[in-house]
Amino acid sequence: MKIAGHTMGTPEYSLPEAIRLFSAMGLDGIEIIVQTDGYRCALGLDDGAEVMETVGKLVAEAGLEVACLTPYMNRFNSLDESERVADCADLKKVIDMALLLGAPSIRVYGGKLVTGEADPDGAKLGWLVASMRECGEYARGRGIKLCLENHFGTMTTTAARTAEVLRAIDHPNVGALYDQANIAFFPAEEYTEALGLLSGKIFHVHIKDLVYREGAGALTCTEVFKIAESERTVRSRIPGEGILDWPAILKGLKGLGYDGWLSLEYERRWQTVDLPDASIGMAKAHSYIRSCLAGLG
Repeated sequence: MKIAGHTMGTPEYSLPEAIRLFSAMGLDGIEIIVQTDGYRCALGLDDGAEVMETVGKLVAEAGLEVACLTPYMNRFNSLDESERVADCADLKKVIDMALLLGAPSIRVYGGKLVTGEADPDGAKLGWLVASMRECGEYARGRGIKLCLENHFGTMTTTAARTAEVLRAIDHPNVGALYDQANIAFFPAEEYTEALGLLSGKIFHVHIKDLVYREGAGALTCTEVFKIAESERTVRSRIPGEGILDWPAILKGLKGLGYDGWLSLEYERRWQTVDLPDASIGMAKAHSYIRSCLAGLG
């Protein structure tokens, strides 16, 4: 297993600065946000081959690899056909970017289904399945994997729900992005159950940590990207300083034969109060996860 830094953790840095920082930390790779919203440490959705060549060169010179690209489209299950088609077209752009950068996978949201929304007749699930089969086939032709993240505000929230959706999609290039912290937000399955449910389908892993807020109730969410401050049930923590048993989780992943990327999804973009600068907190997380892997033998 190799360890990447996620540019969600570096809001104060430009992308070239983050590449240099991750290299100096001794990380193996970088997961790069793709979003045209002014976020500094990202690629733009419309960045072309020349930008990919420049970034790819910077990454290679730093001794890193591009582990994953992370776009934010989430209308793959929309009942508005024009929205769904537009997001599929944008995902195909990201697939082409991944090919140019040598990235093996792309993080994908399992559509949008926030608190208060429902899918009583299964139509939204049907369109999500159709979108992922279409984009999965496009990705297969380019050797790229699409990783549906178990994430609040989507149709792939818990491990059980993610596994169910993946069975419905049934495409070899569409699998799971396993994030135990996201599962713990609800809370839903413990890691042992989650790993069993997702066995054989995990293409990518996010690593972060948390503690529960005192008196927090059940999770609600009105957005897909992040949880509003008033809805938060947890506080972000540096991996190793929260409640998640990362040595045991990594042991479980190894037991499943997983040998892919572990991405430090250090959520400083959203949680600057909870987490110190990446040069401190992500470096500490990297050292901790590296020691956990060494302990696996």
